[in-house]
Amino acid sequence: MSRHESEREDLLREATALVERAEVRVPGRNEPIVFGFRTSGSASFFFGAERVYQFNSAGEFRRGYIGGLLYKAERGQLISLRRQRSETEVVLLRHELLPDEADALLATARSHLVHLNEALSTGNFTIIGEVPQGSDVARRVKQWLANLPTKISVAKTANAR
Repeated sequence: MSRHESEREDLLREATALVERAEVRVPGRNEPIVFGFRTSGSASFFFGAERVYQFNSAGEFRRGYIGGLLYKAERGQLISLRRQRSETEVVLLRHELLPDEADALLATARSHLVHLNEALSTGNFTIIGEVPQGSDVARRVKQWLANLPTKISVAKTANAR
């Protein structure tokens, strides 16, 4: 979570947990999108500096970062964590999302992912970089997104497996 508090670093270079990753530009978006896969097959999507969606290998939502809040799956439900700083300590304030709140968050995530899929499917994107070079991560992400369910499920835990 601390990484997100400052200006976004070079995710393509630094997101080494994503063994296959790419950075693309999509028309209509000010910031590039970084996406990729861990060795377990779990996928992550970084829509600029303020919107991150991470899934486990079963395609379930496990973690996110949106507008300064960390969201994570816990026992099949979503909770948010917000940092509150005082002069002497930092406290994480926990909030269990109500079903309506969780549904809205997941619907927004799906909307962003569908837009990305449309850009990838029509070839309406520009690759900025890819690791490893020539691995065609965009094709693999397009296949992953083609299986995106109408309603995204929440994982049991925030773990990547």
